[in-house]
Amino acid sequence: MRKVVFIFILLSSALFSQAQEKFTFNGYIKDSLSGETLIGATLFVKEQGKGVTSNQYGFFSITLTKGKYNFVCNSVGYNTKEIYVDLLSNKEITILLSPYKSTLQDVVVTTRKKDNNVRAAQMGKIDINVANAKSLPAFLGEVDLLKTLQLLPGVKNAGEGNSGFFVRGGNADQNLILLDDAVVFNPGHLFGFFSVINADAIKNVSLIKGGMPAQYGGRLSSVVDIAMKEGNLNKTEVDAGIGLIASRFSIQGPIKKNKASFLLAARRTYVDVLTKPFISKSNSFYGSGYYFYDLNAKVNYKIGDKDHLYLSGYFGRDKFDFKNAERSFSTSIPWGNATATLRWNHVFNKKLFANTTIVYNDYNFEFNGNQSNFNIKLSSGIRDLNAKTDYDWFVTPEHKLKFGAAYTYHTFFPSALTGNQDSVVFTPDNTKTKYANEYAAYVQDDWEIGKRIKINYGLRYSVFQQIGSYTKYVRDADGNKLDSTVYGKGKTVKVYSGIEPRFTFRYAINDNESVKAAVTQNYQYIHLVSNNGNTLPTDLWVPSTAVIKPQIAWQYAVGYFKNFNKGMYETSVEAYYKTMENQIEYRQGYTPNTLKDVEEDFVFGKGWSYGTELYINKAKGRLTGWLSYTLSWTKRKFADINNGEEYYAKFDRRHDLAITTTYNLSSKWKLGAVFVYSTGNATTIPEKFYFVNGVLTQEYSKINAYRLPAYHRLDFAATYTPTPKKKHKYTSNWVFSIYNVYNRKNPYFIYFDQTGSLAGGDLKIQGKQVSLFPILPSVTWNVKW
Repeated sequence: MRKVVFIFILLSSALFSQAQEKFTFNGYIKDSLSGETLIGATLFVKEQGKGVTSNQYGFFSITLTKGKYNFVCNSVGYNTKEIYVDLLSNKEITILLSPYKSTLQDVVVTTRKKDNNVRAAQMGKIDINVANAKSLPAFLGEVDLLKTLQLLPGVKNAGEGNSGFFVRGGNADQNLILLDDAVVFNPGHLFGFFSVINADAIKNVSLIKGGMPAQYGGRLSSVVDIAMKEGNLNKTEVDAGIGLIASRFSIQGPIKKNKASFLLAARRTYVDVLTKPFISKSNSFYGSGYYFYDLNAKVNYKIGDKDHLYLSGYFGRDKFDFKNAERSFSTSIPWGNATATLRWNHVFNKKLFANTTIVYNDYNFEFNGNQSNFNIKLSSGIRDLNAKTDYDWFVTPEHKLKFGAAYTYHTFFPSALTGNQDSVVFTPDNTKTKYANEYAAYVQDDWEIGKRIKINYGLRYSVFQQIGSYTKYVRDADGNKLDSTVYGKGKTVKVYSGIEPRFTFRYAINDNESVKAAVTQNYQYIHLVSNNGNTLPTDLWVPSTAVIKPQIAWQYAVGYFKNFNKGMYETSVEAYYKTMENQIEYRQGYTPNTLKDVEEDFVFGKGWSYGTELYINKAKGRLTGWLSYTLSWTKRKFADINNGEEYYAKFDRRHDLAITTTYNLSSKWKLGAVFVYSTGNATTIPEKFYFVNGVLTQEYSKINAYRLPAYHRLDFAATYTPTPKKKHKYTSNWVFSIYNVYNRKNPYFIYFDQTGSLAGGDLKIQGKQVSLFPILPSVTWNVKW
């Protein structure tokens, strides 16, 4: 009888629990002053010890049993807000968070989401606080968010002053850089010394370098997801800045208050304008110069409670001109990116949110040369048309499901060459435009299995189809064409596909401590191939073809995360191992030849990387900042390079250290400093010199058998915000910055110089180091009204 009663009680309890009424609490989390939606804001339920995070558009949804709850809402740079809700029915709300303004009396400045590094299942994800990045020292006064990423563990810079970066042993093209969902193919201005990201137009930057979720694909190493500001819905704001080499201007405001808004941000360098008056017209170099400019624009319109439209775009150009009147020679090199994104948000119901996106993006490079009456033009580029749809389904507080599909139409323009001399036009059959379709579908689930265990698991299925018009040639050993196969427009040339599993796991030891693990597989179907031996930017984007197979990577990672002193200090240690198949390089001794398909000069191999990363972040207080250290190894092996022996990649650096600090000295002064140290780049240099028929000949070492000297540098910045005696409609500040404080002569490259002669008996060959930047002070004036 007791057993029957016990079973009845169990069944009754189960039925009662199922019969309990449940209601949904949903809405948006926004900035109280501007109306901007807040990405990744957390809404925590005190009574249940669980919560939810707002999505890319500030939307949240949580379903709970009928009852009374206290919610805590917080986001980076905002005051925490507590909300009491008597959940007797479905409830929809807009939560407004007020931006934090620091004072000397109130010094608890928070730069990170509370305990998010410990609680989330996601590994290797770091959000960049744009306001804090603006307080760090900047190269020549230009705030660069991509260079801020280089200060994080596992991320290596591409060279002195360069905004390019390598993540966990991957190449530069293995980073997916998204600006409002549009792929940015070339993230650099001035051959990489500045990035194309204008910080004045940016709301949020997230880096994912391990455990990439299934919603992202097409790259092996990392995702940099950049969201532009939407525009102030409540009032018009103007920001401007004047620096030594560039000026910026941005304006944002309501088109219709609380309904529609706009953003417009522009910047331009003016070294060419400043130097022009000092170069006389009689100077043989008159007319030479360089500048870049870029423009960000965005409009957003709230159609109704369930629908929202966003239209955003970016346009940037670099222009380098060189003229030498004495030799009747001139060259013009323009290049740049253009993107446009149209997005439609729709709320189907309180739990289901959808975003549909159409994207156009384009990158092109052009070289124009003229000598006397001979003209030559070399161009290359890539253009994409993309459509995708993504769904966020907040099933229960324990399950957040995300799924979607995407399609991209690629057009590749590699190395098209034309020319003319007088009336003779040179148009060889070298325009080998290629076309491809890329499809993807994914599903992922963020699942909290009890208080201690949380997993994020998903699958991504991708297909890449090279299509015509295209002609494939069969050649003999000397490169002569023997036969050809012609594919008509839209006809299939080659198809690749793959399933990409993604899995991350978190085990919470307690509220301040957790361990995580991740396993991911990624496919990459388009590739950027670099020729390091050429001084021109001849890097080419090429598709996977019958010759070029897709790159494939497996990454395994484990990590330990712990916070101290109520979240004031955040620490983590992560270890990873990554393998990469079908890596691409130019063959040894390659020289550009635009008369044949460039893929005929590619060779293929494999790579692998492994290492450990340490991260210590002080997230609260007047003094904030972080220390990051990476110990890593990165190797490559190609059958046709280095005699088939493995070698260290150029950007393999055993040790990488970065220390950043920001200190609120007073209400007027804010100080920032950055120190970086890294092992020198691997390099190939001549080992032997000898004469052949009187000509000095060099015999080079094996690839990357030597190291450049170590790189280290200290930068400093001070921001002065004056307090006016009378209240003005505008506020301003001065940023004083010093790059390379102790004038370290860091190596850029090494070359060998020959003096004297063999016949004279005084021949000397000496290695010399080229360094780029000495100590560089700069000053920038910023104003806002």
